Amino acid sequence: MIDNQQNAHCDTAGSREKNRQYMVPRWAGIGIFLLLAVFALAFAQLFFVPVVLAFLLSTVFSPIRRAFDRLGVPQGLTALGIVGSLLIVLGIITTALAMPVSGWVNNSAQIEYKIEARFHDISGPFSGFFRAKEKLEKIADSSADGVQKVETQGVSITERLVSLGPVYLGQVIFTLVLLIFLLASGDMFYEKIVHTLPNLRDKRRAKQIAQAIERQLSRYLLTITVINAGLGTAVGLAMWALGMPSPLIFGIIAFLFNFVPYLGAIIGVAIAATVALVSFTWLGMPLVVGGAYLALTTLEGQFVTPYFIGRSLRLNSVVVFLAISFWAWLWSAVGMIVAVPLLVAVKTFCDHISAMEPLGNFLAERHAERESYSEEQASD
Repeated sequence: MIDNQQNAHCDTAGSREKNRQYMVPRWAGIGIFLLLAVFALAFAQLFFVPVVLAFLLSTVFSPIRRAFDRLGVPQGLTALGIVGSLLIVLGIITTALAMPVSGWVNNSAQIEYKIEARFHDISGPFSGFFRAKEKLEKIADSSADGVQKVETQGVSITERLVSLGPVYLGQVIFTLVLLIFLLASGDMFYEKIVHTLPNLRDKRRAKQIAQAIERQLSRYLLTITVINAGLGTAVGLAMWALGMPSPLIFGIIAFLFNFVPYLGAIIGVAIAATVALVSFTWLGMPLVVGGAYLALTTLEGQFVTPYFIGRSLRLNSVVVFLAISFWAWLWSAVGMIVAVPLLVAVKTFCDHISAMEPLGNFLAERHAERESYSEEQASD
């Protein structure tokens, strides 16, 4: 009896050792795969960015396309109508932003001088820095004998924007064309996924996961879009009431930047305070303008969005910040926009796979797993 127990214990220990030996190369392979995936996403950014944007937009507009399907409207016509509407909205936003932004870019030297003068008035220690800069500029511009002339060369902001214009335009066109194909194809991807899986159980699970991801993403993005539109309207009215120049621009900035949690509000407050610093003589006006912008975004982030977004869509704030930072490093501004929708998709996928449920709980906000468990118990 004792010998049998010892043999069983030895077999268990041996199996554990074998599992450890297998686990090491498996985790090493996963790590190598992740590194290669990150490198591929960074290297092929010009291809992956419009593809990801097109799939996200198709997810948002799929419920609208299905509604028109039930009315008997051809899918191709619906796709053209949706993309045409997007082009109109993009045209309106671009036209509204073009004139003020171009004016800011052309007058960047004067704006910089005004900002320096304002800081000079606010704090004395800055004056030493500005005097040193003026002396350095005089030395650079000096043509006296024995003084080496320093020339600074660089590409202006306008020239850089003009050079990058065709690249961004090509990505926008690629995104919209792919979006037309995705919407016009209907539920072809779902059908292909279901068809390729071997058994009925996997087919049902794949269909449930795909529909859940689409439903959650569509709900999240549509709700956030409506909330951001309300925030943009409130910010625009507040800037108009405070006498800010071009209040419509700040409304559009609030609408667009609020798609990036945390960082978007910070950048918007900084832009509004800087414009107020240049536009008004009273030095307290930047604090009033920035405080008004911050108060509206805080009200939206702490009360409005949590009320309209279900707890199942609320994510771990630390993970959200890290995801935004990572995708911003990888794909710049577009990465910050797609970071949260991608997190929502990953969390929805994890919630439907039992082996990945711990990861889904980690991505969720605090105590969300308890409430989801109680909801499941109540439904049962």
